Amino acid sequence: MENKTIEQAGKLFQKHSISDKDLAAGFEFRNIMADEAEQVVEIEQICFPPNEACSEKNMKDRVAKAPELFLVAVDKETGKIAGFLNGLSTNEHSFRDEFFTNANLHNSSGKNIMLLGLDVLPEYRRQGLATELMYRYLKRERENNRQIVILTCLQSKVKMYEKMGFRDEGISDSSWGGEEWHEMRCVIGT
Repeated sequence: MENKTIEQAGKLFQKHSISDKDLAAGFEFRNIMADEAEQVVEIEQICFPPNEACSEKNMKDRVAKAPELFLVAVDKETGKIAGFLNGLSTNEHSFRDEFFTNANLHNSSGKNIMLLGLDVLPEYRRQGLATELMYRYLKRERENNRQIVILTCLQSKVKMYEKMGFRDEGISDSSWGGEEWHEMRCVIGT
């Protein structure tokens, strides 16, 4: 099953190796800069309800400790961050709520990524930006010799992440924000 997932990830990378030209022309995709922490805190508060959103302190800690595991999409016209992905690397294989609150769990040489958020501002949605961010992130982390990317999502987002190459592992042990989450993983390396 794992070989099939790696093969599927490889096909996704091949299929999307040429980015959407409109998105590539309109956005700069890069790591976050330290002075952009306030922007991502604001975006997180817009994109997630209060019980699910990362706190200002925790988001700033992530920016400080793992900026290389952020991927931001900056609108070239406005200079504003339109969306981003962020995570922490680890050698753990199962998601736990402490990843949301403790950036010290980041292990820069970890082979797996716990993806902590995919945020796209409302005015930039329905343009393929979330998908483009995810494919670029997975490709980058595959090139960085990561093995597995793990995330949690609500039932309503399972199909979206399956289209991005993730497999639903069922209900997660996570109870972040008092919600029931699905744990999903994408095997990107061996």
